[in-house]
Amino acid sequence: MHVVVVGGGISGLATAAAVRRAEPSYAVTVLEGSPAIGGKLKLAEVGGVTVDVGAESMLNRRPDAVTLASDAGLGIVHPATTQASIWTRQRMRPMPRSLMGVPVDQKDLVESGVLSRAGSTRAALDQVMPATRLGDNDVSVGWLIEERFGKELLDRLVEPLLGGVYAGHAREISARAAVPQIVALLDQDKSLSRAAAAALGPSEGAAPVFAGIEGGIGRLPDALVRAFGLQVRTGAMVRQLARAGEGGWNVVVGPTTDPEVIHADAVVLATPAAATARLLRDVVPDAALELARVEAASVAIVTMAFRERDLPEVQGSGFLVPPIDGRVVKAATYSFSKWDWVRKAGGEMRVLRTSIGRHREEQVLQADDDELVQLSVNDLADAIGLSVRPVESHVQRWGGGLPQYTVGHLERVARVRSSIAKEPTLAVAGATYDGLGIPACIASGHAAADQVLRSLADQGE
Repeated sequence: MHVVVVGGGISGLATAAAVRRAEPSYAVTVLEGSPAIGGKLKLAEVGGVTVDVGAESMLNRRPDAVTLASDAGLGIVHPATTQASIWTRQRMRPMPRSLMGVPVDQKDLVESGVLSRAGSTRAALDQVMPATRLGDNDVSVGWLIEERFGKELLDRLVEPLLGGVYAGHAREISARAAVPQIVALLDQDKSLSRAAAAALGPSEGAAPVFAGIEGGIGRLPDALVRAFGLQVRTGAMVRQLARAGEGGWNVVVGPTTDPEVIHADAVVLATPAAATARLLRDVVPDAALELARVEAASVAIVTMAFRERDLPEVQGSGFLVPPIDGRVVKAATYSFSKWDWVRKAGGEMRVLRTSIGRHREEQVLQADDDELVQLSVNDLADAIGLSVRPVESHVQRWGGGLPQYTVGHLERVARVRSSIAKEPTLAVAGATYDGLGIPACIASGHAAADQVLRSLADQGE
């Protein structure tokens, strides 16, 4: 049996690894259109230090990613600090403890200074308001949070948190798709903050929320190829997917002037929504139409290296910036402070990074790389007192890299999967469906592998 996986990001590689682990006799081919595998997991050298210029951490409490990385022989590490700040209203303020922006301690919220006195008073009304009931309805995260805590908490705490994950807007992002744990709390207590506090429990002694990989998350793709003996072809752009007359699928690869047809018994499309829609247009048009409507945000990661003596003293792992404050930078990570391995690798060099870009606000990304570096330096000058340019910098652009989970997203995904289910040897995987994080993408790949393996086994009976 031959399984073709289209897309060499973490979702596609996890799919291929799962098939190889379950059925070593199967041939598995990963086709990646770009020159390199890994998708949003990528390394680059900046100031003599090799660091992540894409995703740089993964959820530790969900085992999918840390288990796969360990299976691939990589060392798991945890942040040296996770204490982040909110840069808002001209000051750096401690991040109040929350569950995805739902505050769990009113006193902590007030003392953080993130909200004005009026904003804090409005947020406290959650404690006495009648319960919010959604029934089977989906609403935006913004609607739900503003209903319970008011506009100011939404703008200054929830928006920057969601902006860091989705590069989107809280008033458009689906609550059921993006923060299902918050929706589930609505049935636990009429006060959302009390329910969130009970769900989080005490912070002392809890397992680390995040994990990383010694040397960078970007090491994972190549490690999976080696550990599972994956056959990967880069620069192999898939142009078309068609049913084969003798059963299975024909995957058309390469330029239109010199196409190559690869036969597969099963195919997994681990590609972004737009690319998947294009490939499904002729074989599962209903699913293609749904996926074509999924919008995506573009972002840029600006990584900079400074001499230790030139960098002002900073606290914690970095900061988030509410969009209402009108800054270009939406977040900054002090990589040298967050990860011990980055600090050790850097020696006298200190590496940090900023994130720029939100959904439908991509005009700032039209600036060239030098301009994006200067815009980052300008904001860091105001935020932490930076007064020099970096010794070296790297700008990584992720065009259309973050799918937007708008209201009704779960129903859209269900319709896509229902349509594709009519083709049992065809499956989809990736960040479009069940979550943007690395563990969610890996789980998506594993589910796709299970589906096609079951269908191939049924054919062999």
